[in-house]
Amino acid sequence: MAVTPLWAQSAYPNKPIRLVIGYAPGGSVDMVGRVIADILSKHLDATIVVENQSGAAGVVAAQRVVSSKADGYTLLAGSSNEMAGTKAVNTAQKYDPSKDLTPIGLAALAPNMWVAGAHVPVKNLDEFVALVRKNPGKYSYGSPGIGSTPHFSAELIKKLAGLEITHVPYRGAAPMTTDLGGGNVDFAIISPLAAAPFLQNGRIKALGVTTANRLPTFKEVPALGEHAALKGYSLAGWFAFAAPKDLPPEILARLQAALRAGLSDPVIRQRLEASGAIPAQGDENLAQLIRTDMDKYADLAAFAKIVE
Repeated sequence: MAVTPLWAQSAYPNKPIRLVIGYAPGGSVDMVGRVIADILSKHLDATIVVENQSGAAGVVAAQRVVSSKADGYTLLAGSSNEMAGTKAVNTAQKYDPSKDLTPIGLAALAPNMWVAGAHVPVKNLDEFVALVRKNPGKYSYGSPGIGSTPHFSAELIKKLAGLEITHVPYRGAAPMTTDLGGGNVDFAIISPLAAAPFLQNGRIKALGVTTANRLPTFKEVPALGEHAALKGYSLAGWFAFAAPKDLPPEILARLQAALRAGLSDPVIRQRLEASGAIPAQGDENLAQLIRTDMDKYADLAAFAKIVE
């Protein structure tokens, strides 16, 4: 009879779980992270404490989680930036996402869109490729920062199509989008959610999406890979859920089961879609995705000469 109470006390979870998000409240990673928090709260019957710790494109938060005890009580709600991309451009980064994290599961894909300002004389990908090839170095594109997923996405366009476009980094997507709408930069990679109001008022034009296939909400906008010069193009950002390395298998299994259960809920999927994301199933091979994208980002960092 003494065994049952002892097991109940040690069962996971038996205290609050800290979910660390490496970005300020209100952004896309924060929105998805709070969806994950609600999933864990419901399906683990646990108290989830969300802690926003922004800095260095999510690296500060990821480093905190990596340095924490692998007991399932400090977890990361992160993105493709700090879980794959930043290592390619920041040689001082202390952790290796492929070795120092326990991947739990993919929450959602974060599609982006290649857009042109209204002042640029192009209406589609054919005209874009022709214009830039005819005028190498004349046009510019904006990104929300060096080493961000949008930065890599644009560099992949340049690499595949052999284009020369000047990169203009901004300190975030908001000022970049404002400058794009005002004609101060020519092209940009931005999220469909951020693009929508500017598309509606005609200040920007959608040329293509970065996912392998067209988006259900923008069926008229081609995938970039549909163009002959960009064949095979696919580089979407993503949102995922991880823990420190060496997480006990039984705790990993519980967290993965909770994530899968949450992502099967239509209400949860609708919340993710409302944030501009494409809901995942929760059973994708996140470890393989991290390794694959780290290789992609390393290759693009060398191409763009952005290794710090």
